[in-house]
Amino acid sequence: MKTVILTGGLGTRLQPYTLFVPKPMLPLGDKPLLEHSINWLKKNNIKSIVLCVSYLRKNIQDYFGDGQDFGVNIEYAVSSKPLATAGQLKSAEKFIDDTFVCMYGDSIFDFALKEMIRNHQQSKSFITMCLYEYKFRLPYGVIDTDRNGIITAWREKPEIKSNINTGCYVMEPEVFQWIPSNVPYGMDAVIEKAMKKRKKLSSYLIKKGFTDVGDMASYEKTYQEFKNKLGKI
Repeated sequence: MKTVILTGGLGTRLQPYTLFVPKPMLPLGDKPLLEHSINWLKKNNIKSIVLCVSYLRKNIQDYFGDGQDFGVNIEYAVSSKPLATAGQLKSAEKFIDDTFVCMYGDSIFDFALKEMIRNHQQSKSFITMCLYEYKFRLPYGVIDTDRNGIITAWREKPEIKSNINTGCYVMEPEVFQWIPSNVPYGMDAVIEKAMKKRKKLSSYLIKKGFTDVGDMASYEKTYQEFKNKLGKI
């Protein structure tokens, strides 16, 4: 099975770090973020990878080459402009002819991908999305009322739970038919199309093993947590 990693974004929320380095190549310890992702794929027995590249792509291509030095095989789907998530994925169409994994290149994963793939195949789903149970505590008291405005409850600083998209999918190749070529197109639009056409969309819920590195605050927090973890080894 192949994995497509989307690495072509501009990384605007991480500027000035990303003015000269593409976001997936930002360091985490002694390796770039993308190398951590590739090592995770290897751990899950996936060694055939397509990197969708665009912005500062030479940095990525020069570092990883054909993947031989990293124990994998790497091919490159090149686009000349930013295409959003699904638009990037479309550029990899010629490399895919069977069920595949798609993942964003600015996140760190550490869950049982093999189990997610197995669930996708057993359920015969069109797309399986990896969801993460995200928790946060509201800094305010929440007041519940009925339809007449009568107060029925006071919940002080409650914890809110929601299942969020991690940016890791298992997909069937038919998905490429629904993505226009060479125009920016979001993955949310693809999922909405699939729902309208009543395709089977499954979820795989995880409670750990996902870290988003999308902006300055999350990158600095992730880097510090990684340093603390190294200190305990």
